[in-house]
Amino acid sequence: MSDWVTHAIKTINADFQRSADTHLIKLGPLSLPGVDIYLKDESTHPTGSLKHRLARSLFLYALCNGKIHESTTVVEASSGSTAVSEAYFAKMIGVPFVAVMPRTTAQSKIALIEKYGGRCYFVDCPTQMHSAATQIAHDLNGYFMDQFLYAERATDWRGNNNIAESIFDQMKAEPHAIPHTIVMSAGTGGTSATIGRYIRYKGLASKLIVVDPQYSVFFDSFKKRNYTLTASRGSRIEGIGRPKVEASFQHDVIDDMLRVPDAASIATMHWLNDNMGIKAGPSTGTNLWGALSVAQSLIDRGESGSIVTLMCDSGERYSSTYYNAQWVEKEIGSTTEYVALLNQIRIA
Repeated sequence: MSDWVTHAIKTINADFQRSADTHLIKLGPLSLPGVDIYLKDESTHPTGSLKHRLARSLFLYALCNGKIHESTTVVEASSGSTAVSEAYFAKMIGVPFVAVMPRTTAQSKIALIEKYGGRCYFVDCPTQMHSAATQIAHDLNGYFMDQFLYAERATDWRGNNNIAESIFDQMKAEPHAIPHTIVMSAGTGGTSATIGRYIRYKGLASKLIVVDPQYSVFFDSFKKRNYTLTASRGSRIEGIGRPKVEASFQHDVIDDMLRVPDAASIATMHWLNDNMGIKAGPSTGTNLWGALSVAQSLIDRGESGSIVTLMCDSGERYSSTYYNAQWVEKEIGSTTEYVALLNQIRIA
């Protein structure tokens, strides 16, 4: 192994040591009898999202496998957050970075990628991202990071302060210390794979429920056990949902899945901001709608327990899109039906 690779690995590990863990927020104002909901706030990472963990793992995985060298151009297919985080680590170790993304990606994410020295290459549809990234990596004699292939294998699911271990450690002093359910959406499927494997490895009683937006094939693939499904369009909830079943999406570690209407995701994102002052991105809306649905099912059965879900990133990145009423009306449609349902929840 070259001195440069050794130094690059040490540099990334040093950044990890400087980073504190992310907060676990109890949604205390919610009046849900016997049920507590917690939000793991991943927006506090240096690059502002859950994907910071993934990008760090992917870079270490690639470096240790001899894929990245001093002059290697790293290429990724990403709708934004993974690319932002990978651009950060690429700059840290001094290699060029190219992000392949849909033209509809939030401008704020594009600006962050460029801030870290990355270049952006745009495609018209998310279904074109993989082939474009593969071609660019080939043309530049670079390395396609391919988060959708390597996400589930790059992270140590047994511990090492991964997100699952962090959640369970932070829950130890809570009234329901072992969560009844962890709710997680899937982009690559890497985080749900890590959580599901960790639950089994530790022999925990928690369930893993994965929520999926409308235009994604993960839900149908799970229910039908069909791993070859594809869709002709991409998800409208940026960062989650895929038009094909990705290699990192591990069906067998998931207990159940819920499909969440896109309008419900957006309504929940705004409801969280309006009622608790937490401004999160659209995938957090998907996650929280799922958590609230699980909570209602517990209440209906007269059961109690805790539910943990994730705040994947901050809503500040989406001021011109998901927090813009005109954009939402045009791209998503009316959220009135789901706003009415959310407004029935008692807030202390």
